[in-house]
Amino acid sequence: MKKHLLFLFLFVGFSMYSQTGSIKGKISENNQPVPAVSIILPALGYTLSADDDGNYDIQNVPFGTYEVIFSSTGLKNERKKVTVDKTTPLVLNITLHEDNTSLDEVVVTGTMKEISRTESPIPVEIITPKLFKKNPTASLFEAVGMVNGVQPQLNCNVCNTGDIHINGMEGPYTMILIDGMPIVSALSTVYGLSGIPNSIVERIEVVKGPASSLYGSEAMGGIINVITKTPTKAPLISADYFVTSWGEQNFDTAVKSKVGSATSLFGLNYFNYSSKVDKNGDNFTDVTLQDRISLFNKWNFERKENRVFSLAARYVYEDRWGGEMNWSKKWRGSDSIYGESIYTKRAELIGLYQLPTTEKIYTQFSYNWHDQNSYYGFTPYMATQQVAFLQTYWDKEFSGGHNFLLGASMRYTVYDDNTPATASPDGLSNEPQKTPLPGLFIQDEWKINEQHKVLGGYRFDYDKNHGSVHSPRVAYKFAPNTNNVIRASFGTGFRVVNLFTEDHAALTGAREVVIAEKLNPERSFNGNLNYVKKITTDFLSIGLDITGFYSYFTNKIVGDFDTDPNKIIYDNLKGHAISQGVSLNTDLTFTFPLKVLAGISYMDVFQMEDKNGTGRLERSQQLHAPKWSGTFVATYTFPKGVSIDLTGNWYGPMRLPILPKDYRPEYSPWFCIANVQLTKKFTYGLEFYGGVKNILNFVPDDPILRPFDPFDKNVNDPVNNPNGYTFDPSYNFASMQGRRVFLGVRYNLF
Repeated sequence: MKKHLLFLFLFVGFSMYSQTGSIKGKISENNQPVPAVSIILPALGYTLSADDDGNYDIQNVPFGTYEVIFSSTGLKNERKKVTVDKTTPLVLNITLHEDNTSLDEVVVTGTMKEISRTESPIPVEIITPKLFKKNPTASLFEAVGMVNGVQPQLNCNVCNTGDIHINGMEGPYTMILIDGMPIVSALSTVYGLSGIPNSIVERIEVVKGPASSLYGSEAMGGIINVITKTPTKAPLISADYFVTSWGEQNFDTAVKSKVGSATSLFGLNYFNYSSKVDKNGDNFTDVTLQDRISLFNKWNFERKENRVFSLAARYVYEDRWGGEMNWSKKWRGSDSIYGESIYTKRAELIGLYQLPTTEKIYTQFSYNWHDQNSYYGFTPYMATQQVAFLQTYWDKEFSGGHNFLLGASMRYTVYDDNTPATASPDGLSNEPQKTPLPGLFIQDEWKINEQHKVLGGYRFDYDKNHGSVHSPRVAYKFAPNTNNVIRASFGTGFRVVNLFTEDHAALTGAREVVIAEKLNPERSFNGNLNYVKKITTDFLSIGLDITGFYSYFTNKIVGDFDTDPNKIIYDNLKGHAISQGVSLNTDLTFTFPLKVLAGISYMDVFQMEDKNGTGRLERSQQLHAPKWSGTFVATYTFPKGVSIDLTGNWYGPMRLPILPKDYRPEYSPWFCIANVQLTKKFTYGLEFYGGVKNILNFVPDDPILRPFDPFDKNVNDPVNNPNGYTFDPSYNFASMQGRRVFLGVRYNLF
């Protein structure tokens, strides 16, 4: 009898344990189905994907209570707790929302601490992977051009090096950070955003205007902060490969793994372009040939009380060259066939550690080593740079709504090259530059009430050559309600200059570099006024973001291309420079599946200079700073996981570097670079995409002057060269790549 009872209890218990149910439903966004969403039940180890219509069905779920996670690239994760206690299906419909339009986005760049974007007194613009995947690029250098007022500018038609302009100010005024660390600067500026694997980028934050009170030198014009993914939140595997009809190939992948209490994210990017193309017939490559590999590894370590500890490393190698079509490496450094060849090796280390104290004290550190081996024609430029950075800060909240930040930093730079920049005073030996730059900073973010917030900050730096540098700033935010926000800010900036590392125009072509006098550090004074308005109707949600800006520069270092066609003369400006204007961003989300982002900027960037020593200031327009420019992104989503994206940038006339008696116009024409892409999402995280870049097929005319005599061997021929033209590849305002088709595939496994 006892055996029968035991058997009965075991049978009933087993039957209860083995009872299962199911969970099913539909996943949508803006009333449209979302295909290929990953559905995860961590407790059971279940992972599956929604179908093309956003439907899902999880079978054989044992009775119990579970957390279900819904995840899709570019959309906010949704977590739901459910209880399965019936054999009939549990219906769970889910609505997902876009990451890049969420009012609760967290940003760090404006204040050096995590804060809701809507709460930040400093306006911060964000690019998410979903946005820059609408026009896939091989580097973040091109991707940031989707931000209104941010202009990736190529500076040389041969080597295709470039920099990033914010509000019309040249690249050296833009500080590029990776996870808040200033590891991209000086020698690496022109390659700063190349080779960062797109697969490890969580978002890019852009702050326009001086931020020297927090970040020090080089943050005069603005900041681009590349925030990498937290390994614990990244997909298990992600991969992206595309190829273009010009022969460009780009492969991007990342893999997450867990080792003990640590989680690792390993990323790899490989880009290759090896096709010699000369469609304009000047015997020079239209696009620089490149072979680049970048490796990235980030670790997050679990600690008690959720204290932070992360460590990341990156290595980049690149071989690029451009020049005459018959150039090969045997002509490197010769004066027979012209080519510009650049070998780059770079290593970086980044870390963040929260001290094991009751107070919130953080230590950030970084180190980077950059080696450049290059020839511009027969002119060699061999340079190495090492930058070590250490920063500790205390984050403290006080009563009365005060959020306090106090910190100290030390930046130490060692720079060496084969130019006069590192020559000894007698010119007989080499003396690498060693530049310590200690600094102290303090900031108080005071929340007066729900409508008013004030931020005050001050930084003190000491430079061994220029002495004490003071950088204050103040910002104010007024939010009368959730649909209206007004921000105003004022700040100062400074920049210590290393000319040769920043301006490759000083090396390319046939011009001689002349430094008129000892260069003093630049100073800037900046004011911004920002207004954000949100409007909701029955069929449309509208976001408006308008900003007026004004910057005044003293001691600005300028390159004079006009006085002598054979020289670039660098000097502190005897006068002042101004960057002023207004920008408008719009965000339109319709109730039907159409979303439009568009921006327009008006800028007036110029300098007032006493050119003749008479005391009379003359106005001249800044090079490569168009008065009008804009961006646009339009996305329409069809059923069955199909979407189409139209993206582009347009520019008004910009002043270009011309030679005396130059037959080429001094200002570029109006032009637009437009792109279209079609994407199809499948289940299990797979998607295919393809489209056309530069669909209007716009390319500049006459980008290189006298390409048939790149070494100026016949420049003094009065019959064939009556105007005394010299070889000059700096007449640049757009890429020489015309229309091209691209095809690609992506995969994400959560």
